Amino acid sequence: MSAPKTLRRPLRAATRGSALARWQTDHVISLLGVDVEVVVVQTEGDRRQDVPLDRIGGRGVFVKEVQAAVLDGRADFAVHSAKDLPSSPALQPGGLVIACIPERADPRDALVGSTLDALPAGALVATGSVRRRAQLANVRADLTFADLRGNIDTRLAKAREHSAVVMAYAALVRLERTSEVAEVLSPSILLPQVGQGALAVECRADDDEVLALLSPVEHAPSRLAVDTERAFLATLGGGCDLPVGALATVHGDGRTVTVDALLATLDGRQVVRAQRSGVDPTVIGAEAASYLLDGCGAGAFLEAAHA
Repeated sequence: MSAPKTLRRPLRAATRGSALARWQTDHVISLLGVDVEVVVVQTEGDRRQDVPLDRIGGRGVFVKEVQAAVLDGRADFAVHSAKDLPSSPALQPGGLVIACIPERADPRDALVGSTLDALPAGALVATGSVRRRAQLANVRADLTFADLRGNIDTRLAKAREHSAVVMAYAALVRLERTSEVAEVLSPSILLPQVGQGALAVECRADDDEVLALLSPVEHAPSRLAVDTERAFLATLGGGCDLPVGALATVHGDGRTVTVDALLATLDGRQVVRAQRSGVDPTVIGAEAASYLLDGCGAGAFLEAAHA
């Protein structure tokens, strides 16, 4: 792939400074095949690793400062974990666009330290995600949970202090730490976070040259799947802090997508699921959310949480 001749050199890519974030940015740069200067940005989520994510704003705490670097011209584009991007337009800064979504990695979650069946009664599982806690509590009501923050090495080290830790399998693959995995969990047990395993590359909406450079990196099936999942979350309200999961799968025709979606109470005692298929990601995602809220009565979950 070659860049438009009018692009200045070097291009600049904004990213967080963690090993995983740097890997993701380097991966996108390798797909582009052009010289890119990396601009490392520290986010609120990086600075406040002693505070659970749901207490400092949840989704968005790892992207706001990185997005600002693109908007103010310090960088030309930014590479994010798609799961970190708010799905609601109201929570997104104006002037940016998701220019491309490269081919998605495995979106599933993994257990480190023990398989699910091998966990003893009352085992302590470390995870900072309410989504993971609720779903695991739903299948194993005896489990107890501890919070988990930090980079990949920090989280892996915690496996020795707990019965198991839960992590995104894609992160372990990317950092070549799959030898640590005890079990990759089926989505039927633990439905992934919206956008998990996918990367989202943002640039300024009016930067036609960078948009043209990034467009060949787009992987259409991954875009379709992520757009569907994000539409589901946006319909829930984007800032929903209840346990939420979704995984969209693109059929062989490249046009039809099926999304499995979930909403649960924080304690995992009530978990409702929906599945919808179609060709319009916005419609399918919205239908799945509406069915959970209205058809399954999960709207009461949100009302109780807000109260």
